[in-house]
Amino acid sequence: MNIQSECIMIKIFGSRGEISNVDIFLKKISDFSKKNNVTIQSFNADLIFGKNHLLSSIEHAKRAFENKTNTCNTLEMEILLYASGKRQLKHAIPKMGIKKGNVKAVFVMLNNNKIDRNLIKNLLEKIEFERDDKVIQGDINNLKKFGIKDSEIETVSKDRYSDLILEKVAMVDIIK
Repeated sequence: MNIQSECIMIKIFGSRGEISNVDIFLKKISDFSKKNNVTIQSFNADLIFGKNHLLSSIEHAKRAFENKTNTCNTLEMEILLYASGKRQLKHAIPKMGIKKGNVKAVFVMLNNNKIDRNLIKNLLEKIEFERDDKVIQGDINNLKKFGIKDSEIETVSKDRYSDLILEKVAMVDIIK
C-alpha cells in the first residue's frame, strides 16, 4: 500500500521470519534505515488489525510532532506508541514490539521520496525475512490479543471491528 501524505511516502508491508536475537535484528533495521534515509518501524503482526490501524497511528504521531505534544524523541517510537494504544513506551514495546522466535512482522516505512520494491526487498533480505502481506489482515484473534474484550467486540458488526482498534489509537491523544 502506497500513500502520499503531505509529501511523505508511506509503505506498509507484512513479513515472516526467524529472530534469534532481537537487539541484532533491530540494529540491522536501524542501520538500513540510516543508510537509506528512511524511517522504519516494526510491529508484532498478531496485534495489528489492518492497514488503517497503522495509518491512523502514523497520522496521530505526525500530528503530535507538528503540535509539539509528542511523547517520544523519534517518529518511529511515537508511531509504536499510538499503534499500541498505550501512553508509555514501557507498556507499548512489550505489547507491540518484535519478539524472539518465528515471527510475523508488519513494517511501516516512511520517507520523502518514492519507496520502491527494491528498497523493501533489500530490507527483507538484510533481515532474512519473506514478504507476506496477509499478516496485516486482522481478525477477531488480533482484537483479543490487543486487549479488546468480548463485550466490546459484541457491540459492533464484523465490518466495524477495525473501529475498536482505531478508538484505542485515538484514546492516546485524549489521555495525553
